[in-house]
Amino acid sequence: MFRFWSLIIVAAAASVPALVLRFGAGGHPGPGIAALLFGVAILGGAFLLTWGAEVAEMDIAQGLALAFLALVAVLPEYAVDLYFAWTAATHPEYTAYATANMTGANRLLIGIAWPLIIVLNWWRSGERELVLPPTRSVELLFLTLATAYSFVLPVKGTISLLDVVVFVGLFIAYVWRTAHQEHAEPELIGPARAVAALRPTLRRGVVVVFFVFAAAVILASAEPFAEALIHVGRNYNVSEFLLVQWLAPLASEAPEVVIACILVMKGDPQAGMGAMVSSKVNQWTLLVGTLPLVYSLALGRPGALHLDARQAQEILLTSAQSLFAIAVLCNLRLSLVEAALLFALFITQLLLPSSLARHTFCGIYLVLGAVIMVHQRRPFVRLLRTGLRPPSAAPGGG
Repeated sequence: MFRFWSLIIVAAAASVPALVLRFGAGGHPGPGIAALLFGVAILGGAFLLTWGAEVAEMDIAQGLALAFLALVAVLPEYAVDLYFAWTAATHPEYTAYATANMTGANRLLIGIAWPLIIVLNWWRSGERELVLPPTRSVELLFLTLATAYSFVLPVKGTISLLDVVVFVGLFIAYVWRTAHQEHAEPELIGPARAVAALRPTLRRGVVVVFFVFAAAVILASAEPFAEALIHVGRNYNVSEFLLVQWLAPLASEAPEVVIACILVMKGDPQAGMGAMVSSKVNQWTLLVGTLPLVYSLALGRPGALHLDARQAQEILLTSAQSLFAIAVLCNLRLSLVEAALLFALFITQLLLPSSLARHTFCGIYLVLGAVIMVHQRRPFVRLLRTGLRPPSAAPGGG
């Protein structure tokens, strides 16, 4: 257990340089160093949040735990996007950064994390396909609904309070639906297992400390990290949009992905892949849905984030990728070939950041998704029926 507590200490210590810098005692390093220090702090805080959330499942009622864990999961990503959305009320150009961070986080999950799970499972077990249990139909149902609605955003050119109602409503319905399913006791690994071994009173106290400390670190680091990335782009003539889109989500997404990969290597690929699908649902509902709410609060009145052509294209591309991902997973199977295709399309469009390329890849995703949906129409209809079935009648339901 000593090595697990050592990891906890390292994660906590990773925030110290950023906190020293944030509160005025660390001089004024260049934006590159600042981005690195604050990014590492967010990474360390995200690990502490993830470990604490896993242990908290032992002490929180199931329905509340699901909602709480979803909030915890998006906090590192949300903290940065919250800053961009809040600042956009006085600096409209920050709307682009809020859109960049949100779309990057969502596309990284499908383009990198999902294929990584499949490849690790193949490397470990030799299996060229991963089969998910029927209970995962619920996640895919709500991912389908959120994706279908997301195509409205680039058409109307705004993310508004109406979208808050839809996306947050879908998130609440998703939490309610999953709360009524049977859930196995979480398999705790690594530092979470070490904390869980403590006596109950001490364990709960440690979890509270994890949450409070990690949340404070993430919230304190979000603004300087975001601003440092922007200044890196300006100083080195690199696209600020791309830096925010791809570098910012790496720090916040890494802990969830790492833990999912560990689950795969421990012999539970279904849990690892399930965590990644659930994370996509959380981000595509709760994260997107709260942006205009934060913006309106900062504005002091109801308002909407207005999308320019680039931002609308990025959201359309993210929606198209999500639709394609649903299509390949609608039979609750993801093969090595399908994972390779998800990765190849993601990397190729990442390397071609032009307007023409974005429109082209939107078309590729939509055409491939439609072809697969037609071919897999029966599994897709079955998926929707299973996901919509009342909890008492759903497979694995109570």
